Amino acid sequence: MEMSLHLQSPLNCGTLFGDRGCVKFKPITGSFPIGRTSASYQCLVWRKECMTVWGSYCVNSSSDFSRRRLRRISSARSRGPPPKGFMPRSPLGTSNHKRGRKKTGVKGDSYTPTASEISGDDKRAVDVKIEPEEEGAVIFSKEKTPELDRTDESDRKTENRITSITEEDLLEPQKEETSDIRNIGNVQDSERKIYVNNDESIKGTDVDSDNKITEEASLLSKLEKEANLHKLIEDAQQTKLEMEAILIQDEASQPLNLEMEENLQKIDEASRILQLEIEENLHKQEEAARLLKLEMEEKLRKREEASRQLKLEMEAKLRKQEIERIAEENFSQGNKLFVYPSVVKADQEIEVFLNRSLSTLSNEPDVLIKGGFNDWRWKLFNQRLNKTQLKGDWWSCHLNVPREAYKVDFVFFNGQDVYDNNDEKNFSISVDGEMDALSFEDFLLEMKRKELEDLAKEQAEKERQAEEQRKMEEEKAAQEADRLQARGETERLREAFQQLIKKAVRSMDNVWYIEPSEFKGKDLIRLYYNRSSGPLSQANEVWVHGGHNNWKTGISFAVQLFPSSSKDGDWWYADVVVPDQAFLLDWVFANGSPGKASVYDNNHRQDFHSIVPNGMPDEQCWAGEEQLIYQKLQEERRLRQEAISAKAERTARMKAETKERTLKRFLLSQKQVVYTEPLDVQAGSTITVYYNPTNTNLNGKPEVWFRCSFNRWTHHRGPLAPVRMLPAENVTHLKTSVKVPLDAYMMDFVFSEREDGGEFDNKFGMDYHIPVFGGIVKEPPMHIVHIAVEMAPIAKVGGLGDVVTSLSRAVQDLNHNVDIIFPKYDCLNHSHVKDLQYRKSYSWGGTEIKVWHGKVEGLSVYLLEPQNGFFSVGCVYGRGNDGERFGFFCHAALEFLQQEGFQPDVIHCHDWTSAPVAWLYKDHYMQYGPRKARVVFTIHNLEFGAALIGKAMAYADKATTVSPTYSREIAGNPAIAPHHQKFHGILNGIDPDIWDPYNNKFLPVSYTAENVVEGKRAAKEALQQRLGLKRADLPLVGIITRLTHQKGIHLIKHAIWRTLERGGQVVLLGSAPDPRIQNDFVNLANNILSSHHEHGRLCLTYDEPLSHLIYAGADFILVPSIFEPCGLTQLTAMRYGSIPVVRKTGGLYDTVFDVDHDKERAQAQGLEPNGFSFDGADAGGVDYALNRAISAWYEGRDWFNALCKTVMEQDWSWNRPALDYLELYHAASKSV
Repeated sequence: MEMSLHLQSPLNCGTLFGDRGCVKFKPITGSFPIGRTSASYQCLVWRKECMTVWGSYCVNSSSDFSRRRLRRISSARSRGPPPKGFMPRSPLGTSNHKRGRKKTGVKGDSYTPTASEISGDDKRAVDVKIEPEEEGAVIFSKEKTPELDRTDESDRKTENRITSITEEDLLEPQKEETSDIRNIGNVQDSERKIYVNNDESIKGTDVDSDNKITEEASLLSKLEKEANLHKLIEDAQQTKLEMEAILIQDEASQPLNLEMEENLQKIDEASRILQLEIEENLHKQEEAARLLKLEMEEKLRKREEASRQLKLEMEAKLRKQEIERIAEENFSQGNKLFVYPSVVKADQEIEVFLNRSLSTLSNEPDVLIKGGFNDWRWKLFNQRLNKTQLKGDWWSCHLNVPREAYKVDFVFFNGQDVYDNNDEKNFSISVDGEMDALSFEDFLLEMKRKELEDLAKEQAEKERQAEEQRKMEEEKAAQEADRLQARGETERLREAFQQLIKKAVRSMDNVWYIEPSEFKGKDLIRLYYNRSSGPLSQANEVWVHGGHNNWKTGISFAVQLFPSSSKDGDWWYADVVVPDQAFLLDWVFANGSPGKASVYDNNHRQDFHSIVPNGMPDEQCWAGEEQLIYQKLQEERRLRQEAISAKAERTARMKAETKERTLKRFLLSQKQVVYTEPLDVQAGSTITVYYNPTNTNLNGKPEVWFRCSFNRWTHHRGPLAPVRMLPAENVTHLKTSVKVPLDAYMMDFVFSEREDGGEFDNKFGMDYHIPVFGGIVKEPPMHIVHIAVEMAPIAKVGGLGDVVTSLSRAVQDLNHNVDIIFPKYDCLNHSHVKDLQYRKSYSWGGTEIKVWHGKVEGLSVYLLEPQNGFFSVGCVYGRGNDGERFGFFCHAALEFLQQEGFQPDVIHCHDWTSAPVAWLYKDHYMQYGPRKARVVFTIHNLEFGAALIGKAMAYADKATTVSPTYSREIAGNPAIAPHHQKFHGILNGIDPDIWDPYNNKFLPVSYTAENVVEGKRAAKEALQQRLGLKRADLPLVGIITRLTHQKGIHLIKHAIWRTLERGGQVVLLGSAPDPRIQNDFVNLANNILSSHHEHGRLCLTYDEPLSHLIYAGADFILVPSIFEPCGLTQLTAMRYGSIPVVRKTGGLYDTVFDVDHDKERAQAQGLEPNGFSFDGADAGGVDYALNRAISAWYEGRDWFNALCKTVMEQDWSWNRPALDYLELYHAASKSV
């Protein structure tokens, strides 16, 4: 047999297996000496691709094969590619042993094929002839030596593929020619020398050149490999077809197959040994390359280090020369200080030099520098100076200038108390960098913001953990409470069971009995009943309604009884299954099934009871009962807590949404004059301010200048420079832009006609203020002290008490501090005072005054109890000496503030009862008591104490009344007119927590604007039922008022009759302080009760729960006041979805917008129309509004229901008034 092998040179993957090298056996079809003809087949034994492509060799072989069927075998397969860069050190281990057989030539049609698919110009063929007569003989012939391809071996990839042999073993080889084998060995040796020489040459070759050669060679090698791979696949497919043909040959070829298998095993073993040698060579070559790389890197590092040292030495020499020159120049000029480099840059090291001999430290042995950056606000330092080698007495130290620096500030000292501070001006050096004073401010603010964010996250996490701990403790306590409750209920059940056992029997003579007498749970029993023994003797049907364990789960079974034919008398029976875990049966007999029976035999209301003989409970049963009760309690508690939590979350969400809408409305309320874009001003942003001078005193001015600052004009940067405003796209407005600092919480501005001032628009002395959100600084809390004689709910007579409590809570919710000083009446409602404690006693005016402290609605309240009996008279008002009583209280309150050392920002007094506070403070306490306090005085009703009110107006810093319209109505009063410039109208509000239809224990159904129709329907039905009115869907008018002439009692009477005439219902709740008026309404109530008892009720008393029900159940609330400073009734009505019908006066006009006439006026306030109103004070005016309201109810229920939803969504709480009062408090604090 003759073989042809193409080998790539050098044989670094083994002499016979180089890159693109392969061994191929191509036996031919011909005649063997034994006369058999074999089919041609081809087998790819092993292909191994290596990293280098340095030429190729070819080994040709040919042989004649028997036509015997061959057995399929596989050659050994490599487990992966060998390491890169290997070089075999020995030739292929091929046996040259001769078998002793006679050498013969090739006979028949035999031929010698070559591996032409791997041919090339740089290849040479090594012919190997294997004769069938001689096993293991391989003859090699050498043609020529290929040229060396210098390819960087580090970039070559080794590919090792061993393909399965799919044919039988080879035939017997002929005699080897050992000289050819030695030639292969010589080739291998010579090429190893070439490789070594080439490796040495590579070490000195430029790296870039090598990389380029490597890339080109790798590309060519890759293309050649891909072509050969396709060819090998085709050969393998052809081989498979030929082998499949051979496999069907005669079984007589089995000995030859065994011989071929043995030869292939030898080849496999030689291949394995060759592979091991290859891997070992690769490892050695890689190790040599690694050591060479390390050696080269170390040499390069040493050269770089030497170069760096040389550069440093040169720079140091130049630096020294430069410093010596600068030092000489400065010394000659008498300068004691210089720095190097002379231009100081941020993020750089500098050296500071001091000539000690020219300094105040000339005689000091130690010289230190103390300083900081950016006006001593950044990175303080303290460092020692060292004596230099410069001529003269120069000392120096090195400083690192941070990236954030724009200036270096420092002084020199001796470490103790001797300083050189540049004649008290300190030394400073400018720093050349990106930072300046303003950008550094922003940098500090940004750092502060991040710090606050981190603190907020930490605090939130602490609060979350604390909340989790609290919930765990609550849950643990609740579990213990439920366990105790379950144990108690179980004990009560046991006791009750014992009592029932005593009464229970197994039968009742001539009434009932059970068969069998012994039974237990789940058993089927027959219950017999003597119908003639009781009230069912005439019943056509008899049923038993039964339960168990004292009716624990109600009715457990209901079964019809049938007459018994086997019993004498009127006996009836029913088959019943005893409930599981029953130890006591309970039942009654009836004449029908549950829900249909009308006659019962219930054992004279004792029911029938029978013991379950085999079901008596043991301790385990009672333990299970206790566990069931405990689980039930736990589930009920869980559901209850979930409902409470869900309601609280929804309430909080609705309050937050309402506050957000109100704030937006507040910001838009002055849009006709000024507004910003965006509307919500964020710290750190740039906003645009729009101003319409046509609606101000600057109308017609040729120029308008914008003057702005922040934080109530207290920002550390001071007021910004005036900016001339430019026309906006909207021709009516002017505009300018403002950068809002990060530490702003309020934006403050005014407008002027010139840059240097002139006429100003300052909002009538209040200035314009817009809140800033997201700043790192919060507004400092103000301290407000209210001195008042009414406070809800502990001592409320009128609206004053509501205002004091609700306003204080709203301001406190805005993070300000509020205290209330209040008389300790003997009629005080102590149930609403929490944590009441005695604090101290003090004397004033010869009277001891005891001081108590408690919490009312979450507010801090100091209760003053004078021992002279002034407030132990059983009432708030109505004594003949009310002026003296309340005057004493005002003086005592100021004395308390002084003795306690309080320093409030504002003292807020109310109406004539605490009016004396204004002049008493200014005349007696301002000089040596709470000196910074300003007095704010509020008029709730000018009808009482006008003289005292006038005097308080003169002394107060700011004064208010309870609505803008009422302020205009009384502006001409002699008590007000001289002080109108400090007089403002601010609407009252209502407390949304007290008046809340969603959280109201007095209502049958909680509701919001989303389900207002259902909620009000349920409330109306409950109101009708409570008062005995007809249960019908009729328009219902509610009236809740004090019955005085101010409230328009003549209009109220007329409205009652008008409502009844229109087929509606009317409910009045209120009383009259005047007995004559009270008696008049008593007569009216009796008249209505007799004539319209299904449609009208007058409740002439005070009833807090009933007032809530009327607000919710009424369709309309009537408020026909002759005058009304503010009015809370109409606001509360809208909170409950009731439509107000009011007279246009005071606060009623400011809060109710007629659905037919006030659309534009409502839109100006950012609102929708919300009620019905009238002008006159006669019956015609009432009829005009009331008729329209009732007709709307009858004729447009969908529209009316939508109106109820609208008024509920409007915010009439203290959210908006509290913001107005804070503005007033700050304006008062500015006043002198």
